[in-house]
Amino acid sequence: MRFTTKTEYGLVCLIYMARKSPGQSVTIKEIVKTERFSATYIEKILQKLRTANIVISHQGKQGGYALAKASSEITLKEIIEALEGGSTFDVSLNTFGVFCAPQIRDRIVCTHFSMCGLRPVWHKTKELLDHFYGSITLETIAKEEPEVKNLVTVN
Repeated sequence: MRFTTKTEYGLVCLIYMARKSPGQSVTIKEIVKTERFSATYIEKILQKLRTANIVISHQGKQGGYALAKASSEITLKEIIEALEGGSTFDVSLNTFGVFCAPQIRDRIVCTHFSMCGLRPVWHKTKELLDHFYGSITLETIAKEEPEVKNLVTVN
């Protein structure tokens, strides 16, 4: 599984916003100065997040972006889906299902498809990750690393 820089930078921007006072707007200029990202790229990322109702934008002199809802109500799964497109681990779009998806399989020659034991493993992995990412909130990942590590420890 791979995530693009859209997701990485988007998460950094959202964590930055989550650490501000609720409802406080931040500007692209502020994020770019602090995080040293490309303004054009951050603008595109924030537009995707706005379309997904994760952030809202305010126009004018006091304008900028703010979280559309409490950070405790935004899941990692929502963020990934907004930035990567589609379902978090849509079997036809990710590494796990690249050869098993029917639309891909029709275009390649797979001589072991009928006896492939990996497909159930990939589907279970998708299910587990969807559940796990759905349980992690922006509020959680905005905390300091040691605290996050304790909160997401899997036994």
